[in-house]
Amino acid sequence: MFPLQGAQMLQMLEKSLIKRIPASLKVYGTVFHINHGNPFNLKALVDKWPDFNTVVIRPHEQEMTDDLDHYTNTYQVYSRDPQNAQEFLASPEVINWKQHFQIQSSQSDLNEVIQNLAKSKSYQVKHSQNFLYLASQTAKKLAPSLLDTKNLSPSGGKPKAINEDMFRLSPLNVTHAAFLNTFWAFGGNERSQRFIERCIQTFPSFCLLGPDGKLASWCLMDQTGETRVAGTLPEYRSQGLVSYVVYTLGQTMDKLGFPVYSHTDKSNKAMQKMSYTLHHIPMSCDWNQWHCTPL
Repeated sequence: MFPLQGAQMLQMLEKSLIKRIPASLKVYGTVFHINHGNPFNLKALVDKWPDFNTVVIRPHEQEMTDDLDHYTNTYQVYSRDPQNAQEFLASPEVINWKQHFQIQSSQSDLNEVIQNLAKSKSYQVKHSQNFLYLASQTAKKLAPSLLDTKNLSPSGGKPKAINEDMFRLSPLNVTHAAFLNTFWAFGGNERSQRFIERCIQTFPSFCLLGPDGKLASWCLMDQTGETRVAGTLPEYRSQGLVSYVVYTLGQTMDKLGFPVYSHTDKSNKAMQKMSYTLHHIPMSCDWNQWHCTPL
């Protein structure tokens, strides 16, 4: 195990990961945030340097004090050679195999390795696999070969206008976290609410407030640079509200230099349509998350 320390090493890692997008996208987004303030207090570990095979991004130990908090205890993994990553990931210095945790990656071929490790460590694993999208403006800057203009929506990548007399654009407030938590497919508990609160307090976010001043539509970003937790109240759906909010957040992130990407459940046709409208390009690889629980 080799911890990367100092700006020069981390910038070298970031540049190396750019060359391997989309497979490295989840790890690249996280390393980008480490190199721009590191607000979630994360660190990068590689199996060797500079010619690494596997890189793992994880919180520093002092962040991982709650053994049951898999939202905080999250690892992002990229490997040039997934079939030979098992020994590195098995190390207790890399992954704390005494906690509840989750692993995130843009590489589905890590699944066999993680399932084998979980079996040997007496862990139960829930694997979530969703479509991965990269915004066209990010693809243009980082991976132009992924940008196929012939398949882009004729919308120009912009949402339709909203009724500004009815809806008001606003940043999310930390007091909104409990409400968002009830709608988040991966949330619904006290620890997920704390994670949402931390994201709202740390990163750009937007929402639309309805006529009553209450939340109508929303989205935020997490410590990996991904757009997350987007949604709209049922009574306001089919009006393009979430498209407007996601577009606004994406424009803000792009101006700050952040990568803009997201994932969508494979059954969620509405969000897939939104991604097409906003010129979010489907990637050849999937978004993956393994929720690992000791038996």
